[in-house]
Parts: sequence; C-alpha cells; structure tokens
Amino acid sequence: MTTVLENGEAQDPTYPMARQCPFDPPAELAELQAEEPVRRVALWDGSRPWLVTRHADVRAVLADQRFSADTDSPGYPPSSPGLLARRRDSPSFIAMDDPDHAFFRRMLISEFSVKAVKRLRPMIDETVEELLDAMAAGPQPADLVEAFALPLPSLVICRMLGVPYADHPFFQSRSHTIVDTTSSPEASRTASEELRRYLEGLVAQREEQARAGEEAGTGWEPVDLLGRLAARHVLTGEITREQAGSMGLLLLVAGHETTANMIALGTLVLLRDPEQAARVRSGDAVDGAVEELLRLLTVTHIGRRRAATEDVEVGGVLIRAGEGVIAAGEIANRDPEAFPAPDTLDVERSPNHHVAFGHGVHQCLGQQLARVELQAAYPALLRRFPDLRVDAAVEDIPFRDTMAVYGVHELPVRW
Repeated sequence: MTTVLENGEAQDPTYPMARQCPFDPPAELAELQAEEPVRRVALWDGSRPWLVTRHADVRAVLADQRFSADTDSPGYPPSSPGLLARRRDSPSFIAMDDPDHAFFRRMLISEFSVKAVKRLRPMIDETVEELLDAMAAGPQPADLVEAFALPLPSLVICRMLGVPYADHPFFQSRSHTIVDTTSSPEASRTASEELRRYLEGLVAQREEQARAGEEAGTGWEPVDLLGRLAARHVLTGEITREQAGSMGLLLLVAGHETTANMIALGTLVLLRDPEQAARVRSGDAVDGAVEELLRLLTVTHIGRRRAATEDVEVGGVLIRAGEGVIAAGEIANRDPEAFPAPDTLDVERSPNHHVAFGHGVHQCLGQQLARVELQAAYPALLRRFPDLRVDAAVEDIPFRDTMAVYGVHELPVRW
C-alpha cells in the first residue's frame, strides 16, 4: 500500500493509522500484513522505523533480545512526545533491557504468580458483587465505565499495592494524562512526577513502620506490595525509594487502565453478539471468551516499540543496528495464518496464542491478575443484568482513539 508522490518517490504510511471501524484495527494494517509485512512507516517525529505485522514475526521480534526496549537506544521509536519525555525523566523497568530489567522484575514476579493471584479471587469476586449492587441501586442509564469497569481493577490494584482508594481521583487523572498520546511533554512529565512522589510518600510510610517495629523488637510484617518493597528492598539498600515509587507507578497505572478498558470494550462487543454473550453468562465458556476478547481487541494498540542493537533479519527483511521496530500486536492478533477467521469472535477458539500481553522477557507481568479480573467481571455482569443493553448508537460512543490504551471513555447502559 505504497503511496507514490508526484516526484515519483514513495511515501511511507503514517503510523498509527485511523480506524474505520471502532472494533477493528485500521484496514491499512491488514493490507500491509498481506502485502508488505515488514515495512517502514512514518512517525510523529519524522523517524521511519520498521512496522512488523505478521504474528510469527511479531513473536520473533519480541523474543529476540537483540531488539532493545530501552527508550535511550539509538533508533528507538517513541509513541508520543509525552511518553518520550516521561520515560527519559523517570525510566520504568519495562523500558530497560536485561540484566537491569530482570533485576527489578524478579522483585515482583511472586506478587503476580498464578498462585498469588488465585488467593485474590475471593476479594475480587466480593468487589465485583459490591459494585454490581451499587450499580443496580443507582439510576439508569448508568455509565458502565464509571460504575463498574474502572473501579473494579482500581480497587483491586489499590488493595494489592496499599494505595488508599479514596485518592483515586488524584491518581486516575494523572494516569489519564500519562496514557494520552496527545499530552504535551510538560503535562506528561508533571503527571508522572506527581504520581511518583505520591507513591514514594507511601513507600516512606512503610519504611517508618518497618523501622519502628525493628526498634521496638516486635518486628513488622508488610501486608501490601509497597510495604514489601520498602521492607525487603529499600531498607536493605537494594533499590532507592525513588525506584520503588517508579515501580509502584507502573503497577498502579497499568493495573487499572488496561483491565478497565477491556471490561468496558469487551462488554460492548459481547452485547453485539447475543449468542456468545449467553455462553459467557452461563459460565460455559468464560476462560475462552476472555482470551478471545483479549486477542480480538488488543487494547494496547500502538505497537510494542524496540530498537535493533545488531543487524537482524525479520520476515526476509534486513533490519540494521540502530533502526527502530514496531511490533504491531493489534494486527498480529488478526493474522489469518495464525487465527482462522481472525475477525470473528469465537469463544471456543483453540489454540489461541495471542500476543495481547506481549511476548518474551517483557511479557506483561500482571497478565494473570488481568485474566482473573476479566473472568470474574464478564459473567457476573451479564448474570446480574440479563437485559443489559447499550443506551447509545455506536457512532455516539466516545472511543479512546488518542490513548495508548484503547477502549471507551464512557458507555451508557440500561437493563
């Protein structure tokens, strides 16, 4: 899908492209996947990284540590001016390569293991029921985002971290700025700094509690993740308070933004397919529905960014050291070579090796938590409100086109 200018030169397509349908990736991505699966594209800053669109090639790139996730690597393709400024001022371990990335990740792996998340299921189920009770008692139409989709993962991650949920207006507004690709560098940097300082303050409180327990000879057992970071890693000098705050920032933002949008957008898709919704409502195909909605929607829809540190061949194309790469998971998850009838919602699809959580060493740390939250949310919502319906035309629903995490800003519903 190369455009030819009047002077005969080829013009690279601009990435990301605009969607024609709010439920599907841009049509241009499917064309590239079929015709030029490894192709240069133009970004906001004038750079021309390689866009990789086939499922096998995306997995290969994300599994190959010759592709760096470090935003300071030569050729790294930033998604927006705000993200570039924020990550350079306050780097997150997900924007690091091993061994630094592994050093920080190891501190958190046990917190998000299958076993640890399984222990949270009763709390998650209880939170779901409390929110649905409040929604049922409230007025109609209700905004599903405000009433259910956003507070559920926010409450869960707050309880895990030890963040007071009463402060959610503060951290959600900063989170919104951070993931908005139209935010200025100044706004993004300020939001990130304010949120990190807030979390550093909570870490400092846990440090004081740990010191007081030690001095009193009674000890102190941390009951939340920030407390464990403080007691086991900050007080020992293994990491700084600022680093612990940055880790908390990543978990707080990612822990509610992605799942909240999957709940709302996934519900919207299910309500458009009553047969599949009935399967979820009955509990017959919940796990399969969650995996399929993750694949179909891929809410992290602006690609996973890397920079080549060596010459590497991908899909028959030589990518040179110092060149940027975007692994477009949103279209890789619609690759017909990996997923028969890829645009169809099939809750019984098997196998379903989607890359909605990424792949390789940087695969999403919180994926098991997200799965459990979605497995709890969809069937409970559909059972509580069997006549749930959207109270707006699709064209009137505000979709999150400019956000790093796709979804809907609001979703009015009745029952």
